[in-house]
Amino acid sequence: MAYIEKRNDKNGIVRYRAQIRLRGYPQQSATFNRRTDAKTWASQTEVAIKEGRHFKTAEAKRHTAAEMIDRYIQNVLPGKGSHRSNQLIQLTWWKDRIGHYLLADITPQLITQQKDELLAGAPDYKHKRSEATCNRYLAALSHCFTIAVQDWGWLEDNPLRNVRKYKEAPGRVRYLSDDERERLLKACMESQNPALYPIVVLALSTGARRDEILSLKWEQIDLKEGRITVYKTKNKEIKTLPLTGHALSEVKKLNKIRHIDTDLLFPGRDKSKPIDPRAPWEAALKKARVESFRFHDLRHTTASYLAQGGASPFEIAEVLGHKTLQQTKRYSHLSPQHTAKVVEKMNKRMFS
Repeated sequence: MAYIEKRNDKNGIVRYRAQIRLRGYPQQSATFNRRTDAKTWASQTEVAIKEGRHFKTAEAKRHTAAEMIDRYIQNVLPGKGSHRSNQLIQLTWWKDRIGHYLLADITPQLITQQKDELLAGAPDYKHKRSEATCNRYLAALSHCFTIAVQDWGWLEDNPLRNVRKYKEAPGRVRYLSDDERERLLKACMESQNPALYPIVVLALSTGARRDEILSLKWEQIDLKEGRITVYKTKNKEIKTLPLTGHALSEVKKLNKIRHIDTDLLFPGRDKSKPIDPRAPWEAALKKARVESFRFHDLRHTTASYLAQGGASPFEIAEVLGHKTLQQTKRYSHLSPQHTAKVVEKMNKRMFS
């Protein structure tokens, strides 16, 4: 039931306070200069409460974007695995830009304006960000809003649903030539860090991601069957990697000298954490004279060699753990001989 109360403020000005009290719902109130406005608000709000439409709107007026982002960082981000650090940077950027706004006041137009500034790099970034980087920032904020809508009931809809993403340039494909591969493996083998060589061999042999390799534990290794089980993948799915040939030999060597105080294949000085191979990796690249190459490009190298060896897109996707063939298409141009054989086989069946 709604009540309208006439009140005088400290300056003697007449105000009208509308109150709504319904059994099973928290009390709602608002103050107006005119009685008619108070009555209108009370009537509309009472109907909205009964239809279940009011409280999300009310919550959106009660919480700021900063409160939403802080709660997300505290409760959701810890489960993001290897993406935590990047998404923390991205969400902090958004908090600095829109944190003072109430959630109810955040519109697609506001996000688009900030998105354009993000791309341009203004005013706090020396270099222009790429379209792909900007899309990652938008994705981080969008998931934050999705949680606020679906789990917390703070909003009725995600404003980023009506914000366009940038069209991204084709994915970068950099892979090792035969000569580069030989030089790099030799440099890794001669590294002062004995873990670098087996790490790189595993990356090339399996196509696994850097974090998947560094976090490996012996319980994930089956030397008898020759396989690795990865539980924490980027796609949050369990996958099995073949462990064969030279990679299997290297893991068996590690098994003979494994540490008894840790289950990690590649423990760091703190045995509870994996090694950080960045410094020896950079040194090996420099020694091998391999330029413009990242650790993740080892994964591209695996896919490229599979394609050149005649593996189908489906087979490459299976090895790399791609969810869609779109991610694998970047390697399709590397297997023209395989494609020619497929077409030749089709023609023989059709016209023989």
